[in-house]
Amino acid sequence: MNRPARARGPAAAVFSLLAIVGCSEGLPGGAAFPPGTAAVHGSVPSRSVTKAYEFLRLMMDEYATGSTRRLVRSYANGKLKTLPDAFSYDDALLIDAMLAATPDDIARAKVVGNAFLYVQAYDPAGDGRVRAAYGPKPLKSPCDIKVDGSASDLGDNAWVGQALVQLYAKTSDAAYLKGALEIATWIQKNTYDTRGSGGYTGGYTSGGEKIKWKSTEHNIDTYAFFTMLATESGERRWTSRASWAKRFVASMWSERAGRFYVGTLNDGVTPNKPFKPEDVNSWSYLAFQNPAWATAPSWDVTHLAASKSGFSGVSFCSGDRSGVWFEGTAHLADALELRNQSGDQSLAQTYLDDIKYAQTNGRNADGLGIIAASINGLSDCDGDKYFASLHVGATAWYIMSTSGADPFVILP
Repeated sequence: MNRPARARGPAAAVFSLLAIVGCSEGLPGGAAFPPGTAAVHGSVPSRSVTKAYEFLRLMMDEYATGSTRRLVRSYANGKLKTLPDAFSYDDALLIDAMLAATPDDIARAKVVGNAFLYVQAYDPAGDGRVRAAYGPKPLKSPCDIKVDGSASDLGDNAWVGQALVQLYAKTSDAAYLKGALEIATWIQKNTYDTRGSGGYTGGYTSGGEKIKWKSTEHNIDTYAFFTMLATESGERRWTSRASWAKRFVASMWSERAGRFYVGTLNDGVTPNKPFKPEDVNSWSYLAFQNPAWATAPSWDVTHLAASKSGFSGVSFCSGDRSGVWFEGTAHLADALELRNQSGDQSLAQTYLDDIKYAQTNGRNADGLGIIAASINGLSDCDGDKYFASLHVGATAWYIMSTSGADPFVILP
């Protein structure tokens, strides 16, 4: 198992904090945000991108409006229409996408960031971590916190940490930097590993058991997070810690295959070679922009191509190419735009056009959000599945990819 517990299916180990923390009335929510028109990095957005932002705003206002602290449910309609979970990874991406929009949307990003700080502050462990998923109920008092996925994955924590650093860089609000530093300290204390090529282990399961394998993707996330943190905090220790994560990522590079191994087995040394997912290759380029690893996105293009029932793009993994994974298609487009080799821009635009087509013609499409997959039951080759349900994470990646925004570095 080398995958983070990202937003795919129902989260495990649901529990409440009602018996752990005291309950008191919180502040009432503010007025609803005025409608805004998305402006991606100062450019005039396409109608498709404007509609995608509309979907994110609608999802955010499903249970509350204005400045009321809240996390955002990850999925809508289709097979997952009743899934109540706000997956931390997806909400971190929502923050990144909102920071690329209007001042009104930056205010929205702060609301979600404030929700992360709140659940972090009242976590029963009290050690700076965040969990895999929460309920989207407005957070007016500690009683409102509902943990829907209690795992403490390295990848999830790194993504939330990145989003908090992005918020600090945009707003100069020290609370976000403090929250990010607390997450980073938890990562360093609990997942630092000296086996093999070092790096960081996968975190903890929902049952509290330490995960012994190491994920290349998790270490890419951690490298980006620690590098951002070093820049924004001025604490250079995070630079050396980022290098420790990079050291492990480098050890997972296969020059012969032109791609990354997904990570190690439980011994922390032996590469897991059969499992071949998409994101480790596109994210590696977004995070490092290393010419020596520049063939990694091309491996995805060649080996994960999926074209079924009028939809095209890439699948999640080599073991199931029966449908298109639109989130992965979006961040592969982002990596190609950044790499900018011959043909990259046109191929990236083709991928984005495919996603735009799915926005209006895909199964369960509403003309606003992006569905996670073109079919129901697309395998992640690791025991979980994606469905044709509207997805906050896929929509956020699409928005960022349309402007070449790279969430692995500080956004402009």
